Amino acid sequence: MAFGSLMKRKLRTFLTILGVMIGISSIIIMLGLGEGMKQESMKMIEEYGGLRTVEVREGGQPGSDQSSKSDGSSDPLDTKLTDNTIETISSIPHVEQVYPILEFQAIIQTGAYMSSLYGGRAMPLDVLRDMNWEFAEGGWPNEGEELQFVYGNMVLQDFQDLRGNAIYWSTGKLPDIDLMNDKMFTVFDVEAYEASKGGSGQSSETAVAVAGSDGGVVITGTGSADGGSQQAPQAPKKYIVPAAGVLAGDQDDYKEYSWNTYCDIEALERMFKKVFKNKPIPGQPLRKNGKPYKELFYSSLRVIVDDIENVTEVQNAIGDMGFQTTSNTEWIAQQEQQSKSQQAMLGGIGAVSLLVAAIGIANTMMMSIYERTKEIGVMKVLGCGLFDIQQLFLIEAGIIGLFGGAIGLIISVIICAVINKVSGMQIAIIPPWMYLASIVFAVLVSMGAGFAPSRRAMKLSALEAIRNN
Repeated sequence: MAFGSLMKRKLRTFLTILGVMIGISSIIIMLGLGEGMKQESMKMIEEYGGLRTVEVREGGQPGSDQSSKSDGSSDPLDTKLTDNTIETISSIPHVEQVYPILEFQAIIQTGAYMSSLYGGRAMPLDVLRDMNWEFAEGGWPNEGEELQFVYGNMVLQDFQDLRGNAIYWSTGKLPDIDLMNDKMFTVFDVEAYEASKGGSGQSSETAVAVAGSDGGVVITGTGSADGGSQQAPQAPKKYIVPAAGVLAGDQDDYKEYSWNTYCDIEALERMFKKVFKNKPIPGQPLRKNGKPYKELFYSSLRVIVDDIENVTEVQNAIGDMGFQTTSNTEWIAQQEQQSKSQQAMLGGIGAVSLLVAAIGIANTMMMSIYERTKEIGVMKVLGCGLFDIQQLFLIEAGIIGLFGGAIGLIISVIICAVINKVSGMQIAIIPPWMYLASIVFAVLVSMGAGFAPSRRAMKLSALEAIRNN
């Protein structure tokens, strides 16, 4: 009966449903845009360090002994990052994984080009493989192999042309280097290299880089400091380190790994033992007597927590141990607050359209009551219950909301798909719960708008209704 009544006034019913459809689709699209922006923000945070990751660095000042025992002796193991630290942090509840990162510097020369490698990152090989990064060429080296580098997609921009002192940022042209196939001469003792080039105030006349017969750059240096002479120290030895792979990405496609060079931490440790032997390793702390420690100290540790809700708890526990910690929790909280504000604002814009539609429903129901006054009177005379009459008009309003909500949902899905297709990104995402919620919400709003007219129909006097019509 309710559906038949609506069909008698097709145009009015269509226009009312159209209002609900526009209102619901506006809300869904606006909330979808807000959800898309939220997920894009979370995705960006995940790419730049992870949502469940805690970065741990040593306590005190790097390179100095800040921890002391009660007898006054220095104990760097209390503040530095070692294998024992990894075991201790791994025992903290909710910690899934802990792995070390060893940052290193090097000078890389090939042909007439040179780069000061400040983005060296050595990590366990199994951890690197679990990153699931895409490669443009090559891949990760095998376990137990000699040291090999994996270059980020923007590393080439750091190479400088020694012939004209030209760099990528001034010319816009990448150097003519094949990272996979060219011989990459690597100097690990950067301090000794700079000293041999006059970086410590010594004469640089005997330390020069000249082009070899094969086009490669050869570091030459002669003489040593003796007596009162000020000759530059002997240039450090260079090593050929092959490339295992180059990570995927264009020169303007910035990713977490873009500027870094990665390698297996065990292979790097073996290389350090070969290069430095019993000499101090750059970046590693020294004992009070100036001698290096036998143990290698890590630059940082990365802790993976089992759930994002436990990140703060784990971070605080590590901080209480005296280490410096950082995570994305503050950024996440800020992004979530911003996303909620955006969704509230966008949802409010859509709600205005639905409010207009609700007014239209109320107007439609009220006009229907005036037109059907005699019908209502007859139903009352025939013994129809008051609440049955009210229910009839509420069902009519509910049907308008049902059709308007369903059609609005379909249109929203289509519009969001078009937006994502055109933009090439998932910037409009409709959460699964919104499919059913939007229809239920439309029905409830419509019935709410029809409640007052239905009450009026219920209170009409039967005799007066029949007499006036």
